[in-house]
Amino acid sequence: MVQLSDERKQDERLAELHKREEEKLAEMLSSKYGVEYVDLSSKSIDTDALRLIPEKEAREAEIAAFRKMNKRIMVAMRAPERQDALRAIQNLERLGYETRRFIVSRASLERAWNRYKDLSYATETEAGVLTLSNETIQKMLTKLKTLRDIKQHIDDSIMSKDPHRISRVLEIIMSGSLALGASDVHLEPEQENVRMRYRLDGVLVDVLMLDIPTYALISSRIKLLSGLKLNIKHAAQDGRFSIVVNEREIEIRTSMLPGAYAETIVMRLLDPATIGLPMEELGFDKYLMEILNREIQKPNGMLLNTGPTGSGKTTTLYAFLRKVHKPEIKIVTIEDPIEYHLPGIVQTQVSRDYTFALGLRSTLRQDPDIIMVGEIRDAEVASTAVHASLTGHLVFSTLHTNDAAGAFPRLIDMGVSADILGAAITVAMAQRLVRRLCPKCREAQPITGASAKLLAPLLTNIPHPEDMPQNRDTMWVAKGCDACGGIGYKGRVAVIEVILMDRAIEEIVRKTSSEREIWRASRAQKIRRMAQDGAVKVLKGVTSVEELSRVVDLTNEVMLETLA
Repeated sequence: MVQLSDERKQDERLAELHKREEEKLAEMLSSKYGVEYVDLSSKSIDTDALRLIPEKEAREAEIAAFRKMNKRIMVAMRAPERQDALRAIQNLERLGYETRRFIVSRASLERAWNRYKDLSYATETEAGVLTLSNETIQKMLTKLKTLRDIKQHIDDSIMSKDPHRISRVLEIIMSGSLALGASDVHLEPEQENVRMRYRLDGVLVDVLMLDIPTYALISSRIKLLSGLKLNIKHAAQDGRFSIVVNEREIEIRTSMLPGAYAETIVMRLLDPATIGLPMEELGFDKYLMEILNREIQKPNGMLLNTGPTGSGKTTTLYAFLRKVHKPEIKIVTIEDPIEYHLPGIVQTQVSRDYTFALGLRSTLRQDPDIIMVGEIRDAEVASTAVHASLTGHLVFSTLHTNDAAGAFPRLIDMGVSADILGAAITVAMAQRLVRRLCPKCREAQPITGASAKLLAPLLTNIPHPEDMPQNRDTMWVAKGCDACGGIGYKGRVAVIEVILMDRAIEEIVRKTSSEREIWRASRAQKIRRMAQDGAVKVLKGVTSVEELSRVVDLTNEVMLETLA
């Protein structure tokens, strides 16, 4: 035992001697090259600096960034003349950093490199930007397939002693939302804990419960990323940050509201991929496609898309804009806010000093061919938009009404004369979003009982019966599998109804504001109502009766069909 102890002490002395010699050599080289020397054995390593150079590149070039102060970076290197090390420094300088070089020993570099294992997969490159690497996303997509997976990974991270566990938890929350295709993340404090939910295909789903101390740290982290004030807890705040995924930037809109126990947080994910759907993928049947393709090519008129918040109205209008966009026409939009950027189109955003009404008046002086008004909210905007459609402009806009027929009395209530609606409006449409059944796990069932009572009246005398499935006795229901995260649904599709302005509609609108009379006059157009469009999608296995009933009042629709 004594001999082993002596050998261990001798090894330690030799190691210490070797370290001193290596440090002396580094000091000598610093004098030779005129570069400062530093010993990192007693220095703290700034992980925000370290993560700016990927570990593989740092080890190969024998370099490490160890301190970051705003735009100044301190970089440790073994040999300042190495070309790969110089290239790494040039990359930092191209990003706008001012670098300060130091010569260090191999031991110092090893100490810095060992800190790479402490880094979260997520890397925060600038305030308000959270970057997830391609490798990270691939790892997360393979791991986070269900809500249960997300809960397990978050619980494991919270229980770990990792000093960066809060960053890791936030990373899992955001990666999980992307993996499952969530549109919103909700963090809702209660008396004893905090409920976390995702909005998946328009429906809120519980993910897990967080403890109050962890939530407080997550809340501060989100505030820092979103550019919000940490000390304000009793007033609403709105901010934003972005996630860069596979070179695609996804904007996150953050909203914080004071609650009974703590601040409630909602983060909305604005993924350009979700808004980039062409008309062909929105859910229009072939007859509606023909009608809308014809109507949006007209040089003037107004197309109104109606429905509640979150029914996909903006996505549909964006699809129309992309369809009609050509270099020889000018398109201007007035939005609140601009959620997605469209190339080749002038987009403006309303504010306290730039309202929809002011924006629309100003836009008309810009000589546009097509105008998109995000929403008609008041009499002034309604009147200006209607008159724009009468003076050679094609106007796209939205209204909050329950159905397509409701657009006409709504505008009349806003003060627009019923006599000019016939000349101004060309199309009134309404839509809702229903969840698509997962094609991998949906199950066929015979249509019986309550489902038969709802569907049968809708399918009787339906326009274009030749386009319906031959088998009208079978529907499909949700089951759940790994592909859909165990929910049974994956993605959404629109159910739509359209009323075209023709002589019969124009006369009815002048005489009465009854929506029932407007619908009765529109029957000759042979366009399916929203409930009928949904019923056909049920027969085709696109969605289920339960899902259609969730967003469309089928009982009322059946009553209207019976009275017709």
